[in-house]
Parts: sequence; C-alpha cells; structure tokens
Amino acid sequence: MILLPLPKKMEEQEGTLMLRMNTMIVMDMSCPQGANVYAKLLKEEIFTWAGLTVEIGRGTFRKGDILLKLEESLGEHHYDMKISEEGAFLSGGSLNALGWAVQTLRQIVRQSAGLLPCVVIEDEPDMKNRGYYHDVTRGRIQTLENLKKLADTLSFYKMNQLQLYVEHTYLFRDLTELWRDDTPMTAEEVMELDQYCYERGIELVPSLATFGHLYKLLKTKTYEHLCELPGSFGQPFGFKDRMAHHTVNVSDEDAMALVKNMIVEYMQLFRTDKFNICADETFDLGKGRSASLAEEKGTGHLYMEYINELFDFLLQKGKIPMFWGDIICGHPELYSQLPKEVICLNWGYADNQPERETEILHSVGATQYLCPGVRGWNTWVNMIRGAYLNITRMCGYARKHDAVGMLNTDWGDFGHINQPVFSIPGIIYGAVCSWGENVPEYEDLNRQISILEFGDSSGELLSCLARANDMMSFGWYTAVALREEYLKGMDKEELRKIFEKDNMSKASDHNAHIADLEVSLRRISRTMDSASRRIVEYTHVSLEMTRVWNEVGLFLTALNQGEKPANGMEIAADLERCLHYYQQLWRENSKEGDIGKISEVFCWYADLLRK
Repeated sequence: MILLPLPKKMEEQEGTLMLRMNTMIVMDMSCPQGANVYAKLLKEEIFTWAGLTVEIGRGTFRKGDILLKLEESLGEHHYDMKISEEGAFLSGGSLNALGWAVQTLRQIVRQSAGLLPCVVIEDEPDMKNRGYYHDVTRGRIQTLENLKKLADTLSFYKMNQLQLYVEHTYLFRDLTELWRDDTPMTAEEVMELDQYCYERGIELVPSLATFGHLYKLLKTKTYEHLCELPGSFGQPFGFKDRMAHHTVNVSDEDAMALVKNMIVEYMQLFRTDKFNICADETFDLGKGRSASLAEEKGTGHLYMEYINELFDFLLQKGKIPMFWGDIICGHPELYSQLPKEVICLNWGYADNQPERETEILHSVGATQYLCPGVRGWNTWVNMIRGAYLNITRMCGYARKHDAVGMLNTDWGDFGHINQPVFSIPGIIYGAVCSWGENVPEYEDLNRQISILEFGDSSGELLSCLARANDMMSFGWYTAVALREEYLKGMDKEELRKIFEKDNMSKASDHNAHIADLEVSLRRISRTMDSASRRIVEYTHVSLEMTRVWNEVGLFLTALNQGEKPANGMEIAADLERCLHYYQQLWRENSKEGDIGKISEVFCWYADLLRK
C-alpha cells in the first residue's frame, strides 16, 4: 500500500472492510461545519474509484460506516485512523488534522476501491509549515480553476501553505499602468482562492515584491523616478533585464509610501496573519539614484532601514513579516536589528546545496523556513532528479537546524515555460520530506508517485519524465539570452561565448533518445488510468520542443563553424508547429501572461533560420 507522506506509525492487519450501498460517512457531533468539505472529498473519491455512492450524515456510527471525529486530546497536529471489519474510524486533534486523516483514507480508497485493508495508523508531521511557492508573475498566470486544482493537490498530500509570487500581476485599483497590457488576478479571484484553500486546510499567504524585482512598476511613466537606475521608462522588454534590475530608490520617500499602499490594498484579501515582502536580489541598491546615500551610510544600512520600516509597518497591522534571506545571509551580524517576529526564507536550489547559509541563520537566532525548488525554471520538463536531491537535502537541514517550515519554490524565470503538471513530482517530494524523515529512495518514490498520482500501474512514468529533461542540449535560457544580447548589439565573439555554454556535441544523440522516449511514453500510457492520460500530450509537446530547439542549436553550431546548413526552412516550420500546440496547452490552464513574449522568441528564430 502506497501512502504519501508515509505515516509515522502504521500496522496492517488481517481482514478487509467492504464498502456497501448502506455505508455512510458519519460526522460525529464534535465535528465543526468545515468537516463537511472533507466528507464530500471522501465521498467523491469513493464514487470515482469504488464506483459506489455513499451518503454523508451526522449522528450515530453503525457497522460498516466511516466515522469522522474531532478529539482535541490528540493534539492539534495529530490524527489516528483504524480500519477494521466493523468500519473506519478517523479522528483528529483539530479540523486540519482530521482532514489529513481523510486524505490518507482517500489514498487508500484510490488503491483499494471498495475493499479497504484493515490498518491502524497514528500520524503527525515533523514540520508545522509545509508550503508551496508558485510564481504567478514571470510568465504563467494560472487560471483560478487551475489554482484550485493546485490547492487540491497540496491538500491531498497534506501540504498546508501556499504562496503566489506577485510583482505586477494583481489588479491594483489605482496602478493601471502596471497591468494594462497583462492579464492580472483580480481581488475577487484572490478572495475566492483564499476561501477555497482555507476550507482544505491551506493557508494562502500573500507574497509581494516590495524592493527588488519591480520591473513593470518602475518602468511606468508615473513611477520611473522611483527606480534606482535612471532610464527605465521606454526600454524594450527583456526576460534577462526583468530578472536583473529594477530596485526601488530608497532615497526617495515616495517609494516607501507607494509600497505601503500596495501592501495595504493586497493584504486585505487574505485571512492569514503572515505577509511576505520578498526583498531579495536588490542588485542595484546604491548604484544609481541612492549612490550618495549609500556612500554615506553603506548599502547594508540602506537595506536594513528599508526592510525594518516595512517590518514595523506590517507588525502594526497585526501581520508576521516574511522575507527572502539571501541579502541578510551576507550580513548575519545585522540580524539582531530585525524584529524577533520576522520569518526568514532561506533558499537554495542546487543538487548539493551547501549547509552554510542555514548554519549562519541558525547561529544568529533566525526563525527560518528552508526553501528548496521543484527545478522547473527554463526547462520544458522539470529537472526531476535535481529536485529530489535538492529537496531532500534542504529538508534535512531544516530538521537539523530547527527550521519552523519548508517552502518549496516554483519560479518562472524567462516565462515559466514548463507546464504546471511537471511540478507535481517536486510538490510531492516536498510533502514527503517535510512530513517525516522516512523518505523512499529516488527510484522507489518515483514509482509510488507514478502509481498514486498518475494512475500508472507500471510505475514508470516519472522515470520517463526524468529522462526527458536530460535530453535538452540547446536550452531556453541560452536561446533567450542570445536573442536579447544580439538585439542589443553584442559583438559576435561575446555571443559565441553565450552559445558555447550549452554542450551541443550530444544534441544528435539526445534527439535519437527522444524518439525512444516517445515510444516508451506511448507504452506507459496504456497502463495509465484514462483520467490521467492528459499528461501524455503535455509530455509529447515538451519532447518535441526539446527536439526542435536541439535542431536550432545544431543549425547555429554549423553556422558557427562556417557551414551553411540546408534544413533551416524545415526547422523553422517545426518551431512554428510546436508553438501552435504549446499555445493551445498554455491556454488550457493559464491566462495569456507572457505567452506573447515567448512566442516572439520562437518567431524570431524561425525568421533567422529562413535567412
């Protein structure tokens, strides 16, 4: 039996419980009204996987029923479950804990249908906060419907926090220049998502760029004077430029007033007591309009002054501030100047991410979350093995250094080109690793996820997806960087250096392996539940993307060597076909966002190939 995350204590026993037409999901009188959401989820699971309709009610347990009960004596984060031939008994020390018991039973039903194995489970998580951080700014703004599906996935695997990263993709009422050419989330959508998450035991936490990474805000005609580096208005769009610049000019008091107004408008949409101001990668601080002030006080002092004012502002509003810890890690001696309530988000995404930053923050008494990543940025299919290595390592550091939570990140660098479904394995890795120390080995966990999440009885789907990422020779980052630097007038030698960072020597072999992967994918699809087969098309289009961009790289390699390849027209047509199908898949789950800007890159290369 596969259960993810793995329970702390589980004893399988003899016998089974058969669900019947008179089985009822009974909510004990101790259950609050919110338990009805979990009862309905369980009812739907039984209907889908057992083909039976069971009723929901309140009152007295009868033989064969499923009883939901609240027992505060268990503790807020503890749940118990017992399935016997007499019935199923689920109890939790809180509504959320009872919800985790229901999710465990849903996983059992998914595998056992209407004949449930007898089992006794006692369980609770290691980490209080187990979150997922999703970028809804730099490329992909998922639809409300798809964000609800994301919340369902998080709930199913007992995650309890969600943050959506916002720079300009919320419709601030008075900042029309900010979103006039975009498809922002509305207040109504955010509040509806907040309610949906709350009903499923998930805390929706606002996350707003307030210092660096304010690309669109500081490019507007109205607010360009608040940008640290002059000349931001009217500059052409660039994926690289959006990542690297556009920090607030802290020497202008209007900047703080603007940011505070944005925070106040946005925070009112959420019921949580937390607010993430981000404040990371302030690359330009002290290098432009605040240079003289930085010379007088030091950039470290400017940084601390700015974030402390925001922290004090949030605390006065009754909010617990959160921020990214990359800057403060370089100045740990300054940490004592921060309010004690602040939560530091300590990020790191490498396979062998070092422990040093976590040790530093722990040594200065920081309250921290460890923040690994699902490794989807700049890839068509996520780096699944890299995500496993990074997440397991960072969660180990979290336990060792008394972190209060884990926040698993999914950034959208250069357009968030990976489809959301490819981040699900990384989400589950985070759920498993933050819940308990008993984490299956990479291959075994992938087999379990393939079966439980994707209905693949062969257990091979994730192995196929993991190999897909390894086939990328000419990467999206390089494709974008080459185009943008060429348009800026970079000389050929410098462009060649960018191009040669990608290893094209294996591109032909990779494309041959992609053909083999396509065959494997079709074979695996025959062993999958029909409701999960949609991932086949997502994977197929992503493999085609990988193959065609490898062909672009091979074409450029030939040009670089003084040859004149003859297949430019064919590759250009393939690029455009891929783009057509990719746009259709994008619009299934996301608003327009940056699909237009991504399309421009495809079309530019297609035109180049035809020359």
